[in-house]
Order: sequence, then structure tokens, then C-alpha cells
Amino acid sequence: MTTMDLPDSAEVDASIKLITDNAQRIFVWNYDRSRGQLVTLYNKAMSSQWNSITELDWDTDVDPERLVLDATQPNITVTLARAAADVPGSPIASWGDAQFTELGVEALKASLSQFMHGEQGAMMTAAKIVETVPWIDAKYYASTQTMDEARHTEVFAKYLHTKLGEAYPMSPFLEGQITDLLEDSRWDIAYLGMQIVIESLALAAFGQMHRSTQEPLLKKLLRYVMADEARHVAFGVLSLAEYYQDLSSAELKERQDFLIDATIRNKARSTTPEMWERMGVNLDVLMPFLLEGATTLDQSLFTTFEHGFFAKLVPNVRKLGLLDANDGYLRKEWEKVGIMGFDTGDDTSADYDTYDAVAQDRAAATA
Repeated sequence: MTTMDLPDSAEVDASIKLITDNAQRIFVWNYDRSRGQLVTLYNKAMSSQWNSITELDWDTDVDPERLVLDATQPNITVTLARAAADVPGSPIASWGDAQFTELGVEALKASLSQFMHGEQGAMMTAAKIVETVPWIDAKYYASTQTMDEARHTEVFAKYLHTKLGEAYPMSPFLEGQITDLLEDSRWDIAYLGMQIVIESLALAAFGQMHRSTQEPLLKKLLRYVMADEARHVAFGVLSLAEYYQDLSSAELKERQDFLIDATIRNKARSTTPEMWERMGVNLDVLMPFLLEGATTLDQSLFTTFEHGFFAKLVPNVRKLGLLDANDGYLRKEWEKVGIMGFDTGDDTSADYDTYDAVAQDRAAATA
């Protein structure tokens, strides 16, 4: 490319983001396959690759409004907006069903947009793991994950573009979270932040949408993505459980503090202001009414998603040995915010086969 071909700086600034990765790249000359569980997981990943063009029916007709109206679970954004509309003086008091349905469509676009951006972040993080992890078996598996995440980014972008419309920008919270992982000099932090925290979060979000939607293309897309994501979480659990056995108490404390920060930040996620802008509403004006409306709702509406997230996260962190290191420091901190009730579940290194929709569909097709 010549200088004449380069876009101007304003266009570059709008379309790309530059991140400086401070981690060392590692070549390894030991090619022995010494980690049996990672070998098994790699073989599983190889056999479970799927083709987004041939295995998803992109000719499926999607009506965005019907997608929202036919959902089996209420959209929390719409439910919250309806409650806010009933508060005296609300700026959306005049809204009718048409506006709430439109909001539901925009909320779905917002969620799928964050899925899309998050998958690109996961692709970049998996590529970082390929370059920085010091074990050949982990490099092999992370290479398959990089391909998985590329496919996930592609399918969410295609679904948004061809079925729903304009995507939303990446949320500052998600962007900051992934940028921190990519910039960190410690290779295991990419694992801990992406494979353990963000992928557990993704499994919960994808599962919630999968249970709710009746649209067949989106439902199958989510099943296949979840099958891959469960393997990715298992990859993190298997790798870090080994690595953390040899860290000092001070090093483990750093990882525990990282998890405390990540989970507190996850509990403080904010709404998408651009969504309300598209609806012609100033979020700053609406926010007091959203908060007051929330007090009138069944609080279980707000906890279902978090339950799904912590039900995966806590057992996986327990498997890593981080819950009880340093005299149970992390366990005590998580007890303060009420998430230790999820300590009894199975970690994902044991249950990822239950998510394997790709293998299930192929077996059914040949039966």
C-alpha cells in the first residue's frame, strides 16, 4: 500500500483502535504432547469446528418485531421501561406498545452488538495466548479458539447486518475490560480475564437469549457458539489450575484481587445510552425514572442473569485454587457480596460435553 492509499487520520481513528501489548512472545522447542487433558480438548475442538455458511440457514426470514414479541421471557430493558413509564412525570409516559416493541428490537441489537465486539476481543485475546503461553499443547488449543472466535464475530456481525440493522458501538465497560487483558504483560491474565470471567459471562448471556428466542436461525447460532465457548472455559480451567500450583502467595493474591475487581465491575454494568438516543430519549433525564421504576419490579428479573454467570464462575475459580488461597481471601470477599452460594456446582472442565450442539446435530443427521 502506498502513502496515497492510506486513509486520513480521522477515518483511521473512527475505524480502528491501537493497543500496545506488553507481553513477551514465546517460541517453544519442546513439541512433546505432555498434557493429556489439553490434547483431548484440542482433538475435541478440531472435530467440532463448524461452517457458518453451510450449517446455518441464512435464508431464514427474520421479522425483528416478531422476534421480540414471540420471546418466551420478558426483555428486562422493556420491562424496566414500562415500569419507568408509570412513574409520575416520566418522559416516556405517553409510550404505547409500538414504542416498547421498538425498544425491544433496539435492546436486542444492543446485546448482539456487544456479543459481536466481545467475540472480536476474544479472538485477539486467544491470539495473544498462542503467542505468549509457554506450552505447545496450549498453543495448539488456543489456535483453534482463535478460529472459533473469528467465526463467532462473523456470524453475529452477519446476523445484525442482514436481519436486524445497524449495530451499536462497543460499550466502554467491555472495551476497557478487554483492553486491560491485551495490554497486561502476564500471559495468564489473558486466560483469567477471558477464559474464566468473560467466557463465563458470555455463556450466561448466550444461554439466557437462547432460552428466550423462538427464532430458529438465532437459536441455532447461539447453540453452536455456546458449544465452542464451553470448551474455551474448560481450556482456561485446565491450564490455569496447573500454572497456579507453582505461584507464590503474593502472586496468587494479585490474581484474587483481579477477580474481585472484575466481578464488582461486572455487577456495575450500565445501560447503552445510544439505544435511548435512537428512541429519542435523553438517558440522563430518564435515569431517575428507571431507578424508581426498578423498585416496583420483582427483583428476580435482575438476578437471573447473574445467577447464570456466577454458577459458572465460582466453581471454575474454585478449581483453580484461588477461592481458598491466602487463608480464603477471595472466598471471604465474595461472601460479602453474596455470591458464594454458587460454590457447589460443577466446574466447566467437567461439563463442556453437555454443550456440544454441533456433535449432537451431526449424530442426529446420520442416525
